Amino acid sequence: MKPLQPDTLIKNPNSRPVVCSITIACSAIELWNVVGRFNRFDAFIPALSRIEMTGDGVGSLRKKFFHDGNIVVEQLNSHDCDAMHMTWTTIYNTLNVARLWAAMSVESLGQTHSRATWTLMAEPVDRSDAAGFEQFIQAFAQSALNNVRQLLT
Repeated sequence: MKPLQPDTLIKNPNSRPVVCSITIACSAIELWNVVGRFNRFDAFIPALSRIEMTGDGVGSLRKKFFHDGNIVVEQLNSHDCDAMHMTWTTIYNTLNVARLWAAMSVESLGQTHSRATWTLMAEPVDRSDAAGFEQFIQAFAQSALNNVRQLLT
């Protein structure tokens, strides 16, 4: 019998990135304080009823509960407050998502403006509607960022 070898079910998606961004009249730190808090995406995603965290910092797990009953579990892969960027991976969900990797970053555009950029790479469970899935991901992320704009203006 062959000895067991290390393995994992976590795989990065093989899809083209969906990129959404907003420019807001506020400092980069103000913007990062909203979008850079892995445990507080419910502040700008109204579809979330609550978030439960397991652990702290890189490697922590975020369990997102949606009002419609869906659940998403994600792992924080990287988080750099000085550089204002973070990445995470979905490891379980009840949605039509086979794999998802995401990044959030904030950049200063001078003293009075900043930009948040949300990059997502995702694969649907059902690949027959890949275009519709990509449009859904784009609309979801852009709507969330538009909510950030409303919070900060």
